[in-house]
Amino acid sequence: MTDDNTAEEHDVAQHGHHGYIGNQAGYLRRLKLIEGQARGLQRMVEEEAYCIDILTQVSAMTKALEAVSLGLLSDHMNHCVVGAARESDEAADEKIAEAMKAITRLVKS
Repeated sequence: MTDDNTAEEHDVAQHGHHGYIGNQAGYLRRLKLIEGQARGLQRMVEEEAYCIDILTQVSAMTKALEAVSLGLLSDHMNHCVVGAARESDEAADEKIAEAMKAITRLVKS
């Protein structure tokens, strides 16, 4: 079991569920649309579509993934980080550090 799994299991045990669970259906719907976009991009390359058209679709897919990421981050901050802050300063510091690492990964991508 990794440290990430341990933290995840601790969060679920402490708070009952992940912050996104209230909008799980919405996230799944969006991710399925993104999956369809990825298949569409593959098809465009197979069919030798114009480069700019492919890039336009890559941009649209990137924006869709960014929207999902920002939604998940918001849910995490409003549920997991707030819950940890209510628990203790130490737990809050851990969740904030975890969120900052996630934000850093998102910004670098």
